[in-house]
Amino acid sequence: MNGPVVVGVDGSPSSMAAVQAAAREAGLRGVGLRLVHAFGWPAAHIPAGGRPWEPSGAGLRELIDGTLTKAEQRAHETAPGVEIEREVVVGDPVTVMEIESRTATLAVVGSRGHSRFGALLLGSTAGHLAAHAACPVLVVRGRPNPEGPVLLAVDGSPAARGAVEFAFALASLHGTDLVALHAWSTRTERAYEAPADPPFVTYDEDRLRDEEERVLAEALGGLRDTYPDVAVDRRLVRGRIRHTVIEASAEAGIVVVGARGRGGFAGLLLGSVSQAVLQHGHCPVVVVRSGER
Repeated sequence: MNGPVVVGVDGSPSSMAAVQAAAREAGLRGVGLRLVHAFGWPAAHIPAGGRPWEPSGAGLRELIDGTLTKAEQRAHETAPGVEIEREVVVGDPVTVMEIESRTATLAVVGSRGHSRFGALLLGSTAGHLAAHAACPVLVVRGRPNPEGPVLLAVDGSPAARGAVEFAFALASLHGTDLVALHAWSTRTERAYEAPADPPFVTYDEDRLRDEEERVLAEALGGLRDTYPDVAVDRRLVRGRIRHTVIEASAEAGIVVVGARGRGGFAGLLLGSVSQAVLQHGHCPVVVVRSGER
C-alpha cells in the first residue's frame, strides 16, 4: 500500500514523539504524512466526522490549530521533504484512528496522551488500534531516541509471516541489522506463554532445540535472499518469550511483533506477548496483524 503514514496528534509529549517517528517513516517510504487530531465532542451536538467549529466550538479553533501547527513544525524539522496534510475529525480517537488506518501504510500513536487519547496504553487508542487496525501500527514508547537493530519476535506461526516480512523491509529501510529472536521451552508443545521447564517432564533437549532451530530457519526462509542488504542475527533462546523479548528490547531500536502467536485463545485479537511488549518494551513497538505488510 502506498497510502500515507498517519499519526494521532493531541499535543502531549508522547504524541509529539510519535509525530517525529511518523515523519521519519514517511520520509524513508517516500509517502505523505497525515496529522490527525480526533476531537471527542459529544455526539448529540456534532455528527461524527464533522468539524468542531460550529456552532459553539469556534473558540477551540485556535487551540487545535496551535497543536497541529506545532506538530507540523516538528515533522518538517524531522523530515523536511515530506508532504504533510492535517485533519481535525470529531469522534472517539480510537474509532477515528481505526478508520484512518484503512488507507494508511502505517499508523503511529504515542503510548500515552492527553485525556482519552492514549490515557491508558492498552484498552485505549494504542492497544485497540494494535488489535483492530487495517495496517501495521507503530506505538512510540520506551527510552528516548532509541538506537539499535530491528528486533523481530519469531514464533513460527503462519499468522506471523506478515510481521517477519515487515521486519526485513523495516531493517532495509533503516539501514540496520535484524535480530530474529525465537524463544523455546522444554514442553512437548511450544507454549510461549507458560513457564519454561515444568518439573518432572522427560524430554530430549537436543531434539527439541533442533526442532526450534528449524522453526526459526523456516520463519526467515526466502527473505534473506530478498533483502541481501540486511544482516540477520539469529538468536535461539531458552526461556519465556515475553520476558526474553522485553529484555532484548533494551538494546533494540524498534521491536516488531505479530498481533497473535501460537499461545492464548483464538478469539483474542491481540496476544499476550504483543500486549506485554506494548506495556513494558524499552523501545518503540510495531504490531503487524495477519496479512499486513
